[in-house]
Amino acid sequence: MSYILNIETATTNCSVSLSYKGGTLVLKEDYGNGYSHAEKLHVYIDEILKEAKITSNQLEAIAVSKGPGSYTGLRIGVSTAKGLCFALDKPLISVSTLKALALQVQAKSGVIVPMLDARRLEVYSAIYDTDYNEVRNIEAQILDENAFKKQLDKGLVYFIGDGVEKTKTLIQHKNAVFIEGKLPSSNQMSVLAFNKHKKSDTEDVAYFEPYYLKDFVGVKIKKQ
Repeated sequence: MSYILNIETATTNCSVSLSYKGGTLVLKEDYGNGYSHAEKLHVYIDEILKEAKITSNQLEAIAVSKGPGSYTGLRIGVSTAKGLCFALDKPLISVSTLKALALQVQAKSGVIVPMLDARRLEVYSAIYDTDYNEVRNIEAQILDENAFKKQLDKGLVYFIGDGVEKTKTLIQHKNAVFIEGKLPSSNQMSVLAFNKHKKSDTEDVAYFEPYYLKDFVGVKIKKQ
């Protein structure tokens, strides 16, 4: 069996898929603007297994989007994945959130910049070539009008993710291609998780933590 359950909760998209040998069989996700992970994640998992007519014991592994992204969203996804791995005695696979997002872009030339919104004018971003090889590591990056100028001057740059909205107001360049309305999805996790599984590239279930990139900053509630 090569069934892998994929869990993506790094942004507002609560997304779960079941894949077989790298191909997505069933996908359920909430592409809304609010965080619904606590309410829908376990429901989606149950519905996907029922729709595929398999039991949780038939899963070969559990894959989870490791970040960067929402602190709370990542915690929910990773906690759920680790709980399933412990209960079912299955391996845990972690998938880069930004690489999975980059896979939504198919291009013949240029580079792909998956980006997730952070605070103010900041984004979490990375750069991939059109074969999805990492050209620049993941960074927490402050945006301005000169951001990605080196890449833009060389050729097309495809920006994708919820960081695009504020990026397009700052970058005015003929080679900038803004792909709007896209979030990370467990659909693209399927092939990445399968490739890792073939190499036995798994995580230590007990000690694995999401890739937050930055420390969590809480908001103080003012006393009335």
